[in-house]
Amino acid sequence: MSASVETASLLADRIIALEESSTLAMTKKARELAAQGHKVISLSVGEPDFKTPKHICEAAKQAIDEGYHGYSPVAGYADLRKAIADKFKRENNIDWKPENIVVSTGAKHSLANVIQVLVNPGDEVVILAPYWVSYSEMVKLAEGKSVVLDGAFENNFKVTAEQLEAAITDRTKIVMYASPNNPTGSVYSEAELRAIADVIARHENVFVLADEIYEHINFTPNGHFSIGSIPEIKDRVITVNGVAKGFAMTGWRIGYIGAAKWIADGVEKLQGQVTSGTNSIAQRATIAALNGPTEPTREMAQAYERRRDLVVKLLKEIPGFKVNVPEGAFYAFPDISYYYGKSDGETTINNSDDFALWLLNKAYVATVAGSGFGAPYGLRISTAASDESLTEAVQRIKEAVATLK
Repeated sequence: MSASVETASLLADRIIALEESSTLAMTKKARELAAQGHKVISLSVGEPDFKTPKHICEAAKQAIDEGYHGYSPVAGYADLRKAIADKFKRENNIDWKPENIVVSTGAKHSLANVIQVLVNPGDEVVILAPYWVSYSEMVKLAEGKSVVLDGAFENNFKVTAEQLEAAITDRTKIVMYASPNNPTGSVYSEAELRAIADVIARHENVFVLADEIYEHINFTPNGHFSIGSIPEIKDRVITVNGVAKGFAMTGWRIGYIGAAKWIADGVEKLQGQVTSGTNSIAQRATIAALNGPTEPTREMAQAYERRRDLVVKLLKEIPGFKVNVPEGAFYAFPDISYYYGKSDGETTINNSDDFALWLLNKAYVATVAGSGFGAPYGLRISTAASDESLTEAVQRIKEAVATLK
C-alpha cells in the first residue's frame, strides 16, 4: 500500500460520516489540560459525583462469592427482568411481563438496539430537540433520516403536539425524546405527553422511543409521567431506562427496555449477535438497586435540586445569558448567543463550539457546546459537582465573558 494513501479513507463510510461525541470530546480536552497542570473544573460529563450506594456494592460482592462468573442470558437474568417488570408496574404504571424486557450494556446500548431493530434506510425519526448528542448519530448508523423539532426557550425547550403533528409524514417511524431532558433539564408534563400520545394514536405505524434515564432526578411537584402508561399507544412505546443516573451506577453499564414482545424479541436477536448478555455481576447489583431502599436516590435528587438553584441564580447574574429553570436531571443550559460575534481581542466567538473551546482555554472550565445537542445557541453545564466547584466555575465564566466586546 502506498504511504501516500490516507488510512482514514479505508474506514467504512458509516464511520467516516459519524460525528464524534461532543461530550466525550470535551472531556478528553479537559483531561489533557489538567495533565499539563492547569486547574480545570470539568462540568462537561453527564456523570453523578456520588458513589454507588453501599447495599448495591455489597450485592455485587455477594454475586462474585456466589459464582456469577459465566455468560448471562442474552436478554438478562430472569429475576432481573422480573425486577424491572415490577419496577415498571410500581413506578410507571406500565404493565410488562419479564418477556417484554431486554437488559443491555447501558441505556445508550438500549437506544441503539431499538433504532437498529425498527429503522430501515430512509425511515424518518422525529427527534425532539434539544436532544442528547448520540440520538441523531444512532439514526445515521441505521441509515435513517433525523427530523429535528426545536423546543422553544419560551416553552422551556419543549416541543408541542402541534409541532409533532405537522412533522409526521408517511416515512415517519419513530418519535424520540428524553424526559427529564439532557441537556436542558426540561420535563414533559402528563398533559403534554397525553397531547403527544393523541398525535401518535392517529398514526398507527409510528412508534415512540422514550428515554427515561433521568426519571428519578425530577424536581416537578407531580413527578415523573411515562407516556408508555397510556393504554391507547402502549404497544407502540419503547421505554428505555437504566441505573446510571438515579443510582450513581454509570460504570456498571446496565440499561434496559420495556416493549411489545415482538420488539423485545428483535432486540434480543440483534444483541445475541453483537454483545450477548451484559455484565453478570452488574446485573445482580441492579436487582439490589431496583428492589432496595430508595433513600440514597432521594438524597441525590435533593442535592441536585439544591445545586440547580445555586447555578441558575449565579448564571442569571452573567450579562447576556438567558437562563431557564431546569425541572430535572443535573444540567443547566443557558442561551449564550448574545456573545456570538464578540471578541476578547484574540479570539472571536462565532458559535457555541467556539465559545466552549474558548472558555476551556481561557477560564479552564469544561462545558459542552449546544451544537451537538441540536441547539447551537446553548451551552450545557453539568451541575454534578460540589457547590464550591460550581460557584468557582460560574465565577470564572463571568470573569471570562466580561472580556468579550
